[in-house]
Amino acid sequence: MDTAPSEVKISCRGVWKIFGPQAAAVKASLDAESSRAQVLQDTSHVLAVRDVSFDVRQGETFVVMGLSGSGKSTLVRCISRLVEPTAGSVIVNGEDVVAMDDKRLIELRRHNMSMVFQHFGLFPHRHVIDNIAYGLEVQGIAKAARLEKAGEVLEMVGLAGWERHYPHQLSGGMQQRVGLARALAVDPEILLFDEPFSALDPLIRREMQDELLRIQEVVRKTMIFITHDFSEAIKMGDHIAIMKDGEFVQIDTPEEVVAHPVDDYVRDFTEDVPRYKVLTARSVMTAATGETVNSLKSVPADTLLDELIPLTAASDEPLAVIGPDGRLLGTIDRTAVMMALGGSLRS
Repeated sequence: MDTAPSEVKISCRGVWKIFGPQAAAVKASLDAESSRAQVLQDTSHVLAVRDVSFDVRQGETFVVMGLSGSGKSTLVRCISRLVEPTAGSVIVNGEDVVAMDDKRLIELRRHNMSMVFQHFGLFPHRHVIDNIAYGLEVQGIAKAARLEKAGEVLEMVGLAGWERHYPHQLSGGMQQRVGLARALAVDPEILLFDEPFSALDPLIRREMQDELLRIQEVVRKTMIFITHDFSEAIKMGDHIAIMKDGEFVQIDTPEEVVAHPVDDYVRDFTEDVPRYKVLTARSVMTAATGETVNSLKSVPADTLLDELIPLTAASDEPLAVIGPDGRLLGTIDRTAVMMALGGSLRS
């Protein structure tokens, strides 16, 4: 997915989370070489998030991907202050969430920011429509208005006709749709997802990924999406942050992460990715050096390798790679495509 340049919606700077009674003192005592394991051994404190900084722009989906225990779920909870950061700032719309008093924080959670969890958290005694309308009820919206809005969102997530059912009468995928609808009903600016689809069967998981992508095309919310699945990360994200031991190892577009992993840890995740479905002409081309190649056939820079394979195979001449403004960016030939498919890219 591509998003045009836009304003920064969320800006995290130097976010730390250390679990333990002397967290601030432990942080002050750390040096650059202190590993998570060493901190635990020496202090009995858990270093969950370590000096993380990143920006999320309006309308983009920012994915934080890492293995179990990497700190990704703790990080997303620090953003909404479900977990209190040990240090750092979380700026949302120019306001520091970490500095908010309880009243302002409640307002933020009710009106500006919603969260979708792995375990759906639905009220078993409430009908689907009332589960979806719950956030509006908390806001004090009149019953008729909140049920009307809940009905609109119910249809958006593909559950029209299920409003009078209870959660236990729904499949796991349908329950997660209700959870998504409940988050959308309050029309938040920001949606936080903590491994929302990981408990679902693979087929249902793919359906929910596609559903969320479809909805995002319409609503254009600012999203932070947590996952441990790299395939899900590259499918869902405009940008991906790879997390390890509480720190970010690499932040980049899905294409750049696959094309240019920064180390072996990231490279291991990319090994089984179908590169022809991720890499584009831009990442495979030889950059232009000022020459004109008007005689060559051209392809847009975002053309996937999947489409480039037959095009380059059919000609001994390279193809010109053209940017959105029609400017020549570079050239691409059969050898470059084959190298990319084999996992070897020129840097």
